[in-house]
Amino acid sequence: MPSSPADPAIARRAAEWMARLWSDDASEQDRADCARWRAQHPDHERAWQTLLAFEDKLAGVQPQAGGHALRRAVSGTGRRRAMRLLGLGALLAGSGYALRGTDAWRGVTADYHSGTGEIRALTLPDGTRLTLSTGTAIDLRFDANARLVVLLAGEILVATAPDPAATPRPFRVRGRHGTVQALGTRFTVREDDEDARVAVFEGAVEIRPAGAPDAAIRLDAGQGSRFSRYRADPPTPVSEDAASWSRGVLVADAWRLDDFLAELGRYRPGLLRCDPAVADLRVSGVFPLHDTDRALHNLERGLPVAVVYRTRYWVTVRAAD
Repeated sequence: MPSSPADPAIARRAAEWMARLWSDDASEQDRADCARWRAQHPDHERAWQTLLAFEDKLAGVQPQAGGHALRRAVSGTGRRRAMRLLGLGALLAGSGYALRGTDAWRGVTADYHSGTGEIRALTLPDGTRLTLSTGTAIDLRFDANARLVVLLAGEILVATAPDPAATPRPFRVRGRHGTVQALGTRFTVREDDEDARVAVFEGAVEIRPAGAPDAAIRLDAGQGSRFSRYRADPPTPVSEDAASWSRGVLVADAWRLDDFLAELGRYRPGLLRCDPAVADLRVSGVFPLHDTDRALHNLERGLPVAVVYRTRYWVTVRAAD
C-alpha cells in the first residue's frame, strides 16, 4: 500500500462511509453503496484499506485518549465507536490524511454536537438557550471573565439570558472567521468554509472579523451580514424565516432550485444533486426538515421536476419527462 497521503476529500469520504457502517442502523444497502464507491477508483479503495489497517491498530487504544468531552458525550457501544473514530483520526492525521477538519472529527471531539438532520436544543449554564442545526459542533468556554461558544461547524440559534454572575460577563460566539458579541439578543450564526453568516431577530450584536478586529460592525434586529476573516459586509434586511430551521421547517421565498437543494441537502445523508438544466427554477413554500423525502415529493408537485433515487443516499433532481 503506498504511503503517500490520499486526496483529503477522498480520505474524508472514506471516513464518512466507515462511520456510517459503524452505526447501529447501517443497512445492506449502505454496505452495497459503500462497496460501489470503493470500486469507482483505485484511490477510493486505497483510502478504505488504509482506514481498515488503522482500525486494526486501534484495539489497544485506552479509554482516556478521548478527552473529557468525549467521555461525557457517549457511552456503551457508541462510546467505543467514537473512541475508534477519534483514534483513527489521530493516526490518519499523522499519516497525512486530513480528518481533523471534517465534520466527523468535530462531532466526536466537541462538547456538544448534532448529527445530520438533527436539531438539538440546549440550555447553557447561564440560562442561555441554544439550538443546534444539522451537523453542528460547539465547545463551551465559560469562566470568570467571559461566556464563549466556539462554533466549530454548522449553525446555531442563540437566545441569551442575563448573566447570573456578580460581574456580568460578555457573551460571544467565536468561529474561524471572527467573533460575534451579543448585546442582549436572539440571533443565528452559521459557519461556512468561505465565510460566516449572522442574522439578528432581537437586540443587537457586534461582529469582529478575526483578521481585522477594527473593522467591527453592529447589527440590530432585522439585520444580517456575512463576514470573513478580513471584512464584514454591510447590514442587509433579514426575516424570522432565516431561523425557520429551528422549528423543523425550511421556508423558501423564490429561491433558486440549486440553492434550495443545497440547503435541504444539509439535513439528509448522502448526495442531493441538482441538474443544471433546472437550477434556475424558483422555489417557494414551507418544507419539512424531519422528512426530507416528503419535502422532495412536495417539490415534484410544485415544479416541473422529477426526483430520481439512484439509492437512498444518491438523489438527483432533474427536469420531468
